[in-house]
Amino acid sequence: MANGQSNSNGVYLDFERPIIDIEKKIAELEEYSARRGIDFSNEINQLKGSLEGAMTEIFANLTSWQRVQMARHPHRPLTSHYLNLLIHDFLPIQGDRIFHEDGAIVCGFGKLEERKVMVIGHRKGRNPQENIKCQYGSAHPEGYRKAMRAMRMAEKFKLPILTFIDTPGAYPGIGAEERGIALAIAESIKLMSSLRVPIICTVIGEGGSGGAIGIGVGDVLLMLQNAYYSVILPEGCSAILWKDGGSNQEASEALKLTAKDVERFGICDEIVPEPIGGAHRDHKQTVQTLKDAIVRRLVELEDKPLDELLEARYEKLRSIGEFSESSK
Repeated sequence: MANGQSNSNGVYLDFERPIIDIEKKIAELEEYSARRGIDFSNEINQLKGSLEGAMTEIFANLTSWQRVQMARHPHRPLTSHYLNLLIHDFLPIQGDRIFHEDGAIVCGFGKLEERKVMVIGHRKGRNPQENIKCQYGSAHPEGYRKAMRAMRMAEKFKLPILTFIDTPGAYPGIGAEERGIALAIAESIKLMSSLRVPIICTVIGEGGSGGAIGIGVGDVLLMLQNAYYSVILPEGCSAILWKDGGSNQEASEALKLTAKDVERFGICDEIVPEPIGGAHRDHKQTVQTLKDAIVRRLVELEDKPLDELLEARYEKLRSIGEFSESSK
């Protein structure tokens, strides 16, 4: 278990059970070998070979619903991890100057290596208390208005914008509706489409509905390998189309929400590979791989004239949802 971060405290997904069983056997043999001074290296190496084979087979053949579960893994790196490991000298921006501070979206100035950037991302917690404070990553209107405030500051100071998308959707409560959640998201989409700075958006986990696209309009859209991007949650789709909550697999397949699906539709520009077994097994490697992709893409964007960049961004946004009609 790389960095000791996977499946701690017995937390694992059902399809990970064969892997966990082998890992437990390896840990038990290593502990017993150390305690008794008996050499079990051959047995341990055999188990490690079995572990590698099991992981390769399982994670190369995940279903759409299993990838949704991976995107929601309780130990998956969150926006806070990317801020800590990817960005330094981070200076947060708080409040929308209209209502109050929304804990579901974090914004601020920072540095990616020596490049100054503006960072905007959905915030989730690691426990119920943290998640209550940030509404499980579901932002209110004031969260998107805070994000827009940060975007305008980025444009003023000519800073590229990095967004990290990880939300099941915008907050669905009455208060959010009363304060204009749909308008806030629409205004954010409109603003991002015309900002005169490079924008790179990354789906690091859940990319749910308008809550995701509210900070998801940019020049480049990256997706981690086990992230998903969808117009509706599989559970919501299942309830609407199948009238029950037990058709999540069918809904996930129908929604075409995996990174490969989204890339095939021309919405995702690049899939960022995760460590074998998922991002939750090695946060540092995941962050480093994503950093390499972001830096490479930023260099490409900075070489483009702004007018050309804006035209391409607008066309990219408008092409989402294209369809063709047949006379048959």
